[in-house]
Amino acid sequence: MTRRVQYEELCEILARIFESVGTPHDIALLLAENCASCERDGAKSHGIFRMKGYVDSIRSGWVNPAATPRIEDVAPSFLRVDARNGFAQPALAAARSLAIGKARKTGACILTIRQSHHLSALWPDIEPFAEAGLIALSVVNSMAVTVPYGAKRPLLGTNPIAFAAPAEGRAPFVFDMATSAWAHGDIQIARREGRPLPEGIGVDADGEPTRDPARVLDGGALLPFGGHKGSALSMMIELLGAALTGGQFSTEVDWSGYPGAATPLTGQFILLIDPALSGGNPFAVRASEFMTNLSAAGLHVLPGERRRRNRAENLKNGIVLTDEEWEQLMTLAPIPGENANAILER
Repeated sequence: MTRRVQYEELCEILARIFESVGTPHDIALLLAENCASCERDGAKSHGIFRMKGYVDSIRSGWVNPAATPRIEDVAPSFLRVDARNGFAQPALAAARSLAIGKARKTGACILTIRQSHHLSALWPDIEPFAEAGLIALSVVNSMAVTVPYGAKRPLLGTNPIAFAAPAEGRAPFVFDMATSAWAHGDIQIARREGRPLPEGIGVDADGEPTRDPARVLDGGALLPFGGHKGSALSMMIELLGAALTGGQFSTEVDWSGYPGAATPLTGQFILLIDPALSGGNPFAVRASEFMTNLSAAGLHVLPGERRRRNRAENLKNGIVLTDEEWEQLMTLAPIPGENANAILER
């Protein structure tokens, strides 16, 4: 069985869950909107599936949900944020307007976030920059669950990379992908649903190839996409996401003293470019022309389009949740004052 929940209702329910475990209202709203946006846009591995990880990390004491980010304006085109053991989204929100102003004044801005917990997709972080007319590139490292190409043990995170760019008369060009063969959340969902993995996704605890998601998750590891090519990109992300930001490498994430913790404490790198300062025809016009050429070549679903179609459908008709997904939400934390069903019945 399934039920449909409006996006605003889901945001309210998730915010109340965050608040029930000690998250201040303004941060709870940010995190709830981020999580609900992933569910709305069809990114199931980063939607409400992640709520247990958020709640467990807060309850364990691993993350400070009330942390106040500290912004460090260190150069005309360089901005640092210390998330102070809080979530990355509030740190980014605190620095967003200043970073945009720097990019428009100097042509570019590097924004680094350290001591931050990131458990979501990256495209919600950067799509707003493209909507504001900027080009944005972001990477974040995570916990060590991926074996570098040619190595024998996990050293890298899933280490996603995301890119967003404005296009004249179109929605922004946006992609977001893990540099591991699959996202870690997708492996967890496959285990929950009892589905085997395709070949080449992961190895077991002995380093042997396996299609069993449980064996990948229980002592095994993911493989990088594209062999040495994905592995090299993931190494770059370790350097940008950890070494440059002052965060931790994926192998340095140690939550052994916090049973239940699930959010990696690492770093995030964001590069913003103002294309208005480039020469020649306006960038957004050229980007739109390029996207037209891609469609003419037979590419009928451009990066970001599937998410936007899901978004339009789910905003119109409601987000479909299974009874199992609904019950998972209801068991995470009590909702103060009224239950979630009362919210839906308004």
